[in-house]
Amino acid sequence: MKVFIKTYGCQANINDSEILAGSLEKQGHKIVETEEEADKIIINSCSVKNKTQSKIIYYISQLENDGKSIEVGGCLPSTLDLKKRFPNISIIDTINTNKLNTPIYRNNKEIGIIQISQGCLNTCTFCATKLARGNLKSYRPGDIKRQFEKAIKAGCKIIYLTSQDNGCYGKDIKTSLPELVKELLAVEGEYKIRIGMMNPWHLRKINKNLIEVYKDKRIQPFLHIPVQSGSEKVLKEMKRIHTVKEFKETVNLFRKEIPDIDIATDIIVGFPSETEQDFQDTLNLIKVIKPEIINIAAFSSRPKTKAAKMKQIASEIIKERTKRLNDLYLSYRPQVEERFLEKNKSKKLAVIA
Repeated sequence: MKVFIKTYGCQANINDSEILAGSLEKQGHKIVETEEEADKIIINSCSVKNKTQSKIIYYISQLENDGKSIEVGGCLPSTLDLKKRFPNISIIDTINTNKLNTPIYRNNKEIGIIQISQGCLNTCTFCATKLARGNLKSYRPGDIKRQFEKAIKAGCKIIYLTSQDNGCYGKDIKTSLPELVKELLAVEGEYKIRIGMMNPWHLRKINKNLIEVYKDKRIQPFLHIPVQSGSEKVLKEMKRIHTVKEFKETVNLFRKEIPDIDIATDIIVGFPSETEQDFQDTLNLIKVIKPEIINIAAFSSRPKTKAAKMKQIASEIIKERTKRLNDLYLSYRPQVEERFLEKNKSKKLAVIA
């Protein structure tokens, strides 16, 4: 059977699709590049944003009359009853599968994505991913290392370590992210490791050891630490646990110890309780920190979350605030790009997210 896989969302989802494709190929199926070639279409979905959800629903509706088998996996089926709207589709589980040491079908042969855990320890009021991915389940360092070695032998030059929150890796199996990365760095080869997103409140407990790991030249100088808001009040209502002060301290510490590091953060604009002053606090934080990368997301209410039950902010206000934040980012972005080009003139393996 010819199968086309459409993937939405994060690096973990991309890796889930690679694992699924590898398994299907091993079973004798052929992975194809377009819907037209396929007998079956598998959609690996994402539930983070309404915008993405709308794209997925539209995509399914466009396929309905093609007479092809359609299966949907990923996070969206945990928050939305897709079968009610599309009775002919099948729901599959692409989440609760073996993530390590299984056949892999990579579209990009130089990038190896390795999931180090699944789920998280958070209860953020806006997040629907927890509904699909559940509580933290860290994978054993030895299994991760074997997957890492296979990726290097297969020719991967950049390894992405990913999960829903890398910062809490190992808390359930009595180890930590710095200990894991030290194990991986013992593997010989020409490669770079890119460590994915870590929440601020976990970082404060491992900062010292993690900084020592980051000083190895094989670790990309890239830190993804999502603050989400510059307002202490909004952070509490989001149940983000960390404070703005702690976020600043972590950023300043990494910049001091790793001078060429790129800081990435996430901002949600228009959380239901966000006032104009709360938003100004966010703008002020960005003016001070000037993260090299900002992932700006207009708040979108997700089904089954606590934030969905709160009084929502008008979309016009969210749109206007989003533009102001984006304009602020663009005002200093040219300086970031100039510094990046200068820094990486002689670094063949460097990448920026």
